[in-house]
Amino acid sequence: MSEVNKIDVDALETQEWLQALESVVREEGVERAQYLLEQVLEQARLDGVDMPTGTTTNYVNTIPVDQEPAYPGDVNIERRIRSIIRWNAIMIVLRASKKDLDLGGHMASYQSSAAFYEVCFNHFFKAPNDVDGGDLVYYQGHISPGIYARAFVEGRLTAEQLDNFRQEVDGNGLPSYPHPKLMPEFWQFPTVSMGLGPIASIYQARFLKYLDGRGLKDTKNQRVYAFLGDGEMDEPESRGAISFAAREKLDNLCYLINCNLQRLDGPVMGNGKIIQELEGLFKGAGWNVIKVVWGSGWDILLAKDTTGKLLQLMNETIDGDYQTYKAKDGAYVREHFFGRYPETAALVADMTDEEIFALKRGGHEPSKLYAAFKKAEETKDRPTVILAKTVKGYGMGDAAEGKNIAHQVKKMDMTHVEHLRSRLGLQDLVSDEEIKDLPYLTLEEGSEEYKYLHARREALQGYTPKRIAKFSEKLTLPEVDAFKPLLEEQKRDISTTMGFVRALNVLLKDKGIGKNIVPIIADEARTFGMEGLFRQIGIYNPHGQNYTPQDRDIVSYYKEATSGQVLQEGINELGAMSSWVAAATSYSTNDLPMIPFYIYYSMFGFQRVGDMAWMAGDQQARGFLLGATAGRTTLNGEGLQHEDGHSHILANTVPNCISYDPTFAYEVAVIMQDGIRRMYGEDQENVFYYLTLMNENYHQPAMPEGAEEGIRKGIYKLETVAGEKAKVQLLGSGTIMMEVRKAAQILSEEYGIGSDVFSVTSFNELTRDGQDVERFNMLNPEAEQKTAYITNALTDAVTVAATDYMKNYAEQVRSFVPSSNYKVLGTDGYGRSDSRENLRRHFEVNAGYVVVATLSELAKRGEVEKSVVVEAIKKFDIDTNKVNPLYA
Repeated sequence: MSEVNKIDVDALETQEWLQALESVVREEGVERAQYLLEQVLEQARLDGVDMPTGTTTNYVNTIPVDQEPAYPGDVNIERRIRSIIRWNAIMIVLRASKKDLDLGGHMASYQSSAAFYEVCFNHFFKAPNDVDGGDLVYYQGHISPGIYARAFVEGRLTAEQLDNFRQEVDGNGLPSYPHPKLMPEFWQFPTVSMGLGPIASIYQARFLKYLDGRGLKDTKNQRVYAFLGDGEMDEPESRGAISFAAREKLDNLCYLINCNLQRLDGPVMGNGKIIQELEGLFKGAGWNVIKVVWGSGWDILLAKDTTGKLLQLMNETIDGDYQTYKAKDGAYVREHFFGRYPETAALVADMTDEEIFALKRGGHEPSKLYAAFKKAEETKDRPTVILAKTVKGYGMGDAAEGKNIAHQVKKMDMTHVEHLRSRLGLQDLVSDEEIKDLPYLTLEEGSEEYKYLHARREALQGYTPKRIAKFSEKLTLPEVDAFKPLLEEQKRDISTTMGFVRALNVLLKDKGIGKNIVPIIADEARTFGMEGLFRQIGIYNPHGQNYTPQDRDIVSYYKEATSGQVLQEGINELGAMSSWVAAATSYSTNDLPMIPFYIYYSMFGFQRVGDMAWMAGDQQARGFLLGATAGRTTLNGEGLQHEDGHSHILANTVPNCISYDPTFAYEVAVIMQDGIRRMYGEDQENVFYYLTLMNENYHQPAMPEGAEEGIRKGIYKLETVAGEKAKVQLLGSGTIMMEVRKAAQILSEEYGIGSDVFSVTSFNELTRDGQDVERFNMLNPEAEQKTAYITNALTDAVTVAATDYMKNYAEQVRSFVPSSNYKVLGTDGYGRSDSRENLRRHFEVNAGYVVVATLSELAKRGEVEKSVVVEAIKKFDIDTNKVNPLYA
């Protein structure tokens, strides 16, 4: 808009519009006014009016003073409790630092956010009970000492545990951040690395709606809270799914962003205003935005501001300056903030410097926070974000308050500790003698504070955080026989992807767990041959299907429904993984075990969302990840960024991820059934499964008798190919097994060499088994020594392994292979587009290379002449001067 167009050419008309708006607000309320404005703006957009880009409001609280509800608690008792908890939170870190173990720790984050949590602990957070799973809370990672401090005051943690903060090796310690793996009955969600909590909470809220929509559980009274940092909002994961939350109308979701204006190193946005940026971002995405900027002391000044200069000053002051003001004192604020205009200086003329400095930011005012959370709770059809302005290191004085160094502060000298005691008003509880010992404070049993704290939690269903480690329902699980059609020879060539789809259909029809299955797809159902599920079980959509799908006339049309079972996530691997984690941990968050199957291009799995995979492991997820079109050479037309030769290497880095590379449909069925048994049977193991699937069709034989154990363990003998001159062992997995079997025939027919062909379903599991055995033997030298499973399965014959993955995948088992002649072929290097035949030649994993590798190892033993190897190289047209594919 030009400056000319900003000139008011008809002041009278402008005044009429403003008076009309004022009348609506006065007579019908702000909701009606908001509705009318939205309609006017929409009509203006339709009429082609150039709309202003800004969607921010003045830099003041969203909820007017006269619309704040009465605070339902005793503010004085709550302040006392909050002060004790804040004291203990700092003592936890200080006492740990005294041990000189370089443990680290963070104090400033919780001090800035203590009021958020205490308002919620006293008035909002519902704990899990027999009726529902309670509220689900994603705590900001760096504030964990504050949550431990409250649990200690509640009597749920001991002083010994607090003294073991960040000392977990020998047990009875407390983790640095929220870690369900390390505190399985306490923390529900891991929220560090930063950015994972925001997106995970969105899909967690959506999953509650999904359960309700399918009639599996009434989740209408459950809410999801995510406490985030303004610096954390830099992460793309923090912002990437907020429009999805609005589209899904997740009114059960509430973000609170702690806007203390500081990142780890300095200001979040020194030259701007992070609260205003976030307001525009979330409003534009369709969220209900509530700003809690100023405490009640500012309400008086704003009411006196008849000139509007204070409002102008608030709007134009940037965050870097606001941070500086809180790092100084009242005199500095008087001179540099209020002193900027005569009108604002006059507003505080009758106030002392101490009174000026005591003016609170809204995030430290319980009544303002309560009003915001209450408004969020009452808002329908939209998620809410509360933008609460605070001071980093609030109350820590010169040690950290409002300073750039605040995040790294983990030690305080005694002068600062004494200041903290005074600031928190705890002189009566901590004497000058006691303060040197950095004591933890408790509530005297029977005191008003003690009774109040426990009464509030009793009213909210009990204590939290609290995690359900094992679900209570006993599931009736299918046996292997349920997959009988897949255990038999298939009448036509199919891929293992199709084998999986058929196994999934068996599960969906199972009377015991069919309803618990959650298929998750990131917009690739047709790629994987799963479009039949659309019509069969429907796609979940909270709004149903308000249109007639273009393909309505075909059998597998695109069917959306409020009760749909498929979670179709669009082109969004991070969102799909978040949904998978929500479903894979439903046994804990909802005491309702769900069994998720998330299928995706294998290349886009661990590589793209690896941090989420670690989060899943920490959160004790149980379920199946399916890496389809797996391997470096099976996806022949897509090229470098689609061809996966390393996902099994990445999968093996997550300790509780069990990974397999099955070749045959019966292997897929056996692995799936065993995974369900382990995760959802009597033992309820905290593991999750990763299976790679191929898109290549080939012959699927019947399962050899007695193969089940080997399939589960990682290796079994598939077949023996006769030969007169020598006997070798050929190992293969996935689609490269076909090349290995061809090589076995060539070795037999053209060289008279026999082979035992082994299907290796998991080099990763064999490696873990072998390493476990080696550890046992090392630590128990006088005990009967164990032998690795793969060692027992093989002999000392020449052994060659070939896979569609990097050589490291099969190299892992070298020390457990009995043979001194163990040769590995793999697909190191970047992928590329071509035919499967050419790709396997390029990566040197085709049948010809398997034959040459076998002959080469036999030649080393003197069992064949080297000339035979040379002739084989010529026979298979192998270019010995070809660049190593690793560098090609």
